[in-house]
Formats: sequence, C-alpha cells, structure tokens
Amino acid sequence: MSDKNQKPDWDPRSLEVLHDPLGSFDRMRAQCPLAYSNFMQWSVFRHQDVLQILEDHQRFSNQVSQHRSVPNGMDPPEHTPYRQLVEPFFTAERMAAFEPECRQISHKLISALGGRQKVDVVTELGENFSLAVQCRFLGWPESLQQPLRQWMHDNHKATLAADRPAMAEIAERFGLTIHELLETRRTLGSLAPNDVTNDLLRAQVDGQPLAEADIVSLLRNWTAGEVGTITASVSIILAFLAQHRELQQELRQHPQKLPEAIDEILRRHGPLTTNRRRATQDITLGGRHIRAGELLTINWVSANRDENVFPNPDQFQWGRDQSKNLLYGAGIHVCPGAPLARLELRIFLETLLAQTTHFCLSHGCSATPAHYPTGGFDTLYLDFDPTNDNRL
Repeated sequence: MSDKNQKPDWDPRSLEVLHDPLGSFDRMRAQCPLAYSNFMQWSVFRHQDVLQILEDHQRFSNQVSQHRSVPNGMDPPEHTPYRQLVEPFFTAERMAAFEPECRQISHKLISALGGRQKVDVVTELGENFSLAVQCRFLGWPESLQQPLRQWMHDNHKATLAADRPAMAEIAERFGLTIHELLETRRTLGSLAPNDVTNDLLRAQVDGQPLAEADIVSLLRNWTAGEVGTITASVSIILAFLAQHRELQQELRQHPQKLPEAIDEILRRHGPLTTNRRRATQDITLGGRHIRAGELLTINWVSANRDENVFPNPDQFQWGRDQSKNLLYGAGIHVCPGAPLARLELRIFLETLLAQTTHFCLSHGCSATPAHYPTGGFDTLYLDFDPTNDNRL
C-alpha cells in the first residue's frame, strides 16, 4: 500500500516530461534519484539503484500485476522452470537457423523503398519488420500481421489511458487469436507445423503440459516485447544515423561494427523506458524509505545515461563497457529474447545500409517522440537516397 500523505517529487505525465523525456530523466537523476509520483509511486533513476533492485529478487518482486504473467511476472522458485522452458528458443543455433529468414524479410521491406521520400519509418519499416519477424519466428500466418498491429495500437492506447475494461477486452481478443492457432495445431496432430507455437503446445513444466492460459500469457508478453521494442529501436537508431552522416557512412563501410553501434545508440536513448517491481519488505533505498507492498518503477533509460557509469552519457562513444548497458536488463529476469533482438537489428541495419547510399530527415516533417512511458518515436519521416540532404 502506498502512503497517501507522501508528497509527489515529480509528474511523469507533465508536458516537460512528454516533450523532453531524456532531459527530464537526467534532471531527476541529478536532483531526486529516487522520486515519488501519484502516477507510478517510486521511480528509480540511478544505475546503481536499478542494479541493486534487479539483483535482489528476494526483496524486489516481479509479481506486480493482478494477472498471471509468464514468465515476466514470476519470482523463484516458480519462475525457474518457466525460464528454463523459454531459453532454448533463443540459442545460438536457433538464431543461426533463423538468420536467412530474417534477412529475407529485411530485403523485401527495404527493396520497396526505392529512393522514396518522406517515409514514416515507424510504420513502414519498424512495425512492418517487427510484425513480419514475429509471425515468421512463431510460425503464424502473414494474415495475422494487420490484426496484431491493431491489437498493439489498441493495447498501447488503453494502457496509457489506464482503461481497464478496454485492456481486459484487448487481452481477451488476443487470447482468442492464440486459441484458434492452438486448435489448428491440435486438429492437425502429427501433421502440425514444426514451429515455436507447436513446441509450446507440446512443452511441459514439472511434468505437466503448459496450461493454455500460460501459453497465451507467454505469447502475449513475447508479442508486446517484440513488436513494441523492435519498432521503437528501429526508429531510435534511424533517427540517430539520419543526423550523424559520418557514423552512417562508417557503418556502411564497416558493418562488423554494427553490434557495438546498435547497443551504444540504444544505451543513450532506450526503446523500453520502464519496468516495475514490488517491495516485499520495508527497505531503505537511495536514502528513501520504501514500505512493503509499494511499487518501484525502474527507469532503464535514465540508468543507462548515468554519468557515474557512462561519462558524457549523451555522446555516442566507441569502446564503452557495454556489459554495464541495461538495454536488455540484468539478473535472473534479463531478457531471454535478447539474442533474437540483436539478430533482427543487426540484419535490418546491414540490409538497409547496403541497399541505400544515405538517408536523412525529411524537410518540414518534424519527428514526434513517443509519450512516456513508451520509448522511440510515434512518427519519424526520412528521405532515402535524396538529391538534397535536409539534415537538422
């Protein structure tokens, strides 16, 4: 329970935060690194405090939702077997096998650019790419891409508005979609396709088949994570490269540098802004008293911009210690899908840079940042292989 008498330290929904999220997080980290708000209780801005929370699952629980969330919202020992079930889907061998398909998707999308101008890369590249990869990886038909896009938009809108009836209807809609996919595979039996979705249908935890509700929860988390974060990542990386022609050209000439560049660009402006934990006991953190049951909101973006860990944090720098980068989290809940995300972004950028000579921000089309707590951009217009460069 939160203390109703606790005075707010900041307002995450203020115009200042909406229009300048990175600057706002930097100021909060310097002035009030553990801040209370009526919107999300405790926000944690410093790298050392975030890391302490991530590595102490005894005092900081992932069970923050009223609904069962597999495996994100689980704590040990329940979390362990579900995590062990998920990790084999993202092995190096599986990623190597999926790479040609990822490359095919990238080539098809980027070939369609054809030197076009004023392309909204959020929709045409980020969303289209992530939706196509998600369906291909899970073995879902291409016809699901548009319903999934609508589901993501509706879910985002309802979440920001805290519209619980709408959120429940949207969750039920997703559940019905997964039920139909599973029923198809049950009907086909041994003739069912050999894909990730069918693997989940056959999977067991503690000797028992996964409940359908758990499969739905797991796939809902994967879909939200895949489509939302990859779309945001694509927009962040392309916005940065569009404004830094020298780096764009360097990566064209030396694509082997892409993994480090991607991690560094997304360190300074992350695709996922926050994640929640719940205190299991009264604790003191960052000089503030947190009561048992209160929520703490980890601010990934701020932690990755902490001057004590990354000097001159807003600058892109080669050679930083990326092991301290919390882009994919840390501790027992570090993102299991990180290998797939890294593969997708590397292949997408390799393909884009190879098939274009340069790209820049479109003249007269200002980029629209996504509103907190979402990262990236809502709209971002770029010109590809233009004759005139309208960089800002």
